[in-house]
Amino acid sequence: MICRIWHGRTSREHADAYAAFLEQRAIPDYRSVPGNIDVAILRRDDGDVTHFLTVTHWASEQVIRGFAGDDILKAKYYPEDADFLLEFEPQVQHFDVLNRMPP
Repeated sequence: MICRIWHGRTSREHADAYAAFLEQRAIPDYRSVPGNIDVAILRRDDGDVTHFLTVTHWASEQVIRGFAGDDILKAKYYPEDADFLLEFEPQVQHFDVLNRMPP
């Protein structure tokens, strides 16, 4: 299993709207890919900036290709992200999951 982590930042004033966008658009997109195990969106307000981490678990690199394309470390963005994000980080991080407690 692979854990894929993406980081993005918004202005604090746009954070609630971006959180709603992630719930309505991004999470269903992740969940629609066969082999996506789960999705968690983490949020941290830090003064005038809000950080978001999207943490997803995937069955394999091949499954991630079905979501992200051949360059599996390249961050995937939606057109709507331009309305919210302060920058576009080019890559995500992947970690092999050594142990995970089922829910």
